[in-house]
Amino acid sequence: MNITFRYAQLTDLPKIVAIYNQTIKLKNVTADIRPVSVSERKEWFASFSNDSHPLWVLINEEGEIVGWVGLEPFYGRAAYEKTAEISLYLDENYRGQHLGTKTLGFISEHLKKLGIQNIVAFIFKQNTASLNLFKRHFFEEWGFLPQVAQIDENYLDLVIMGRHFANDQ
Repeated sequence: MNITFRYAQLTDLPKIVAIYNQTIKLKNVTADIRPVSVSERKEWFASFSNDSHPLWVLINEEGEIVGWVGLEPFYGRAAYEKTAEISLYLDENYRGQHLGTKTLGFISEHLKKLGIQNIVAFIFKQNTASLNLFKRHFFEEWGFLPQVAQIDENYLDLVIMGRHFANDQ
């Protein structure tokens, strides 16, 4: 599948939220346990900057948004400015079509221009598809937080995956 990337616009927010909300029912992708609303995500959306920490949407050949990826500041302190947290979500109808691989390739091509040298991803251990995707792209386990989330009666472990890109650029 051919996809293109473009910076997200506020008019994309309903679709971004809809894709995000699809993952809540999986109970191993996000720590949100109820759907979020567009109005709840407006401040989050406004926190992105195309110059340093962008939010992109993935567009298929028909012009539909089929996913999104964002690079958010990590931990909010100056010493971490070259590190970003990645969030990557795909529409449930487009998973398993290598869009995650294409997206991580796209991201790596833009890091130098953004001044980002490191990426961290917070992934539940129970989300094996995401863990495998990031491992295939040379992310390593940088941390492990056992049973830090509870969804229904299940306790989930959080894996912190990371990769240094400074040597790749």
